Amino acid sequence: MVLAAVIYAADLITKTVVLRALEGKAPLVVIPDVLQFRVIFNSGAAFSIGTGMTLILTIIAVCVVVAIVRTARKLGSRAWAVTLGLLLGGALGNLTDRLLRYPSGFGRPTQFQGHVVDFIEVLPGHFPIIDYFPVFNIADSAIVCGGILAVLLAWRNVQIDGTKEVSKGD
Repeated sequence: MVLAAVIYAADLITKTVVLRALEGKAPLVVIPDVLQFRVIFNSGAAFSIGTGMTLILTIIAVCVVVAIVRTARKLGSRAWAVTLGLLLGGALGNLTDRLLRYPSGFGRPTQFQGHVVDFIEVLPGHFPIIDYFPVFNIADSAIVCGGILAVLLAWRNVQIDGTKEVSKGD
């Protein structure tokens, strides 16, 4: 779970730095037409799906974190350890935003409904097929990578304990 801690710390640090440097300012162009940093606050999930369902997304995130922590006790596979580390670090990063960022937070009337800070924008205004690619953060990247790894491991029948399930046709 060291990877989860690294992802979580990287997510919190980058969000803090970006907010201090760019909140309320024009995007910082890193590579013209390829990469820029632009602060947005997302109350929904990926692609801003579920905007207005922040409380439900927060509950789902808590359930995911609990499920990963419980599953981690059975780990015997390095690949699954990396996968769960990516998922856990990403889930904790965005969950922290939902618990503590505006309009949520301790002492505020709205609880568990904070907006996630997103800031990485690729191909701004030039993404093929759709008009834009969603703005995202380190936690989102970790969740997507962990999800892809989970699908690949399941497709290859690699179990959490490190064994490989053999199909009946083999």
